[in-house]
Amino acid sequence: MTDSPEALAALHARCFTSPRPWSAAEFATLLEEPSAFLVAAPHGFALGRVLADEAELLTIAVAPEARGRGLGHRLMEGFEAEAARRGATRAFLEVAEDNAAALRLYRARGYGESGRRRGYYRRHPAPAADALLMARELTAG
Repeated sequence: MTDSPEALAALHARCFTSPRPWSAAEFATLLEEPSAFLVAAPHGFALGRVLADEAELLTIAVAPEARGRGLGHRLMEGFEAEAARRGATRAFLEVAEDNAAALRLYRARGYGESGRRRGYYRRHPAPAADALLMARELTAG
């Protein structure tokens, strides 16, 4: 996959309906931020940013046909390594409470729940889902 905003938006649209997928313009704006960084691989990417000593995973996407082969783990490993390289000592992310695959990935990577936003993901007509805030310490190297 290329790392153009258009390619990122196209893959994001294949992976997300709720929350809504991000547009190419949104990806372009984020990628222009000096704090933002992209970890890309064929069939997936992770987008994060580092502010001071904290990293935030903004989004991660793995093409449906490439799931279950460890790519999510490799992308998270790349995100964590780049965040630590940029000086982050702690990483944060947010995930829908009912996203079982993502929760398995994040827990396997050592993330624990640090908070909850009740009813954050609105899914009309389906019931809203809570957002789980998760975090883990990062180590250099």
